[in-house]
Amino acid sequence: MAGRTVKANGKLNLTLDVLGRRADGYHDLRMVMQTVELADRLTIAIQTGRELQVSSDLGFLPNNAKNLAAVAALQFEKATGRDLGGFSVEIQKAIPVCAGMGGGSADAAAVLCALNEMTGAGLTPLELAHLGEQVGSDVPYCVLGGTVLAEGKGERLTHLPALPACWVVLCKPGFSISTPELFSRMDGIKIRHRPDTVGVLAALESKNLEDVARRMYNVFEPVLPVRQRKDVQEIKNLLLQHGALGASMSGTGPTVFGLYSEKRTARMAYQNLKSLYRYVFLTKTV
Repeated sequence: MAGRTVKANGKLNLTLDVLGRRADGYHDLRMVMQTVELADRLTIAIQTGRELQVSSDLGFLPNNAKNLAAVAALQFEKATGRDLGGFSVEIQKAIPVCAGMGGGSADAAAVLCALNEMTGAGLTPLELAHLGEQVGSDVPYCVLGGTVLAEGKGERLTHLPALPACWVVLCKPGFSISTPELFSRMDGIKIRHRPDTVGVLAALESKNLEDVARRMYNVFEPVLPVRQRKDVQEIKNLLLQHGALGASMSGTGPTVFGLYSEKRTARMAYQNLKSLYRYVFLTKTV
């Protein structure tokens, strides 16, 4: 069967709050999430008559059943009872890896949505999102996308009024962060500052981009190791100095982003940061 090429959009955390540790070992979260145009491209084929195949343009990514795109395909097959007759996916990465932007989850969500169409399974978006819970905590959100309040482990989703369209400058510093390590650090401290989630929800309701931007906050920033925390703060300061309405870290990092109402200002910020950092991106909200 001929392959189908689909996009897998990245996400940002406009706010991220950790409410506490659950009995099952996970954490209760409260996050306002937003889709951006920056996207991976996946070429998916079924009925290949061959074993599961995964390839990407980044050699260090798993090319087997450990890749979340493959996990999603296997979970889809199991949940729907449909024999895919072989499955292959070729991933062209644009979303930075291990960056707090949900790249692997976005790929998994794109696979679920594509297979639903390719097989005629007829699952609703909510059913696909529920299926995504078996793959990863961010997958349900990536299935639905948009501006969303995510709670629980990230699976309880409430659609919000759309964030006013804006430009986004993203910068990933030259290090990666261990998500389990950050959660472990979080368990050992008292959180003194939390995002004004209620204020962000009100600002979205009134379509006030500036009020959303200045209320953005991520509780993981203060628990980063000192050197990394300084790097993240430095990028935030640069984005603000170059006209960002607000800046924050996404997910468990280390990607930092700034929101801009004007393309010209965003492009100038992008060019300035590009001269200092390797991984800098200019994109828009979706």
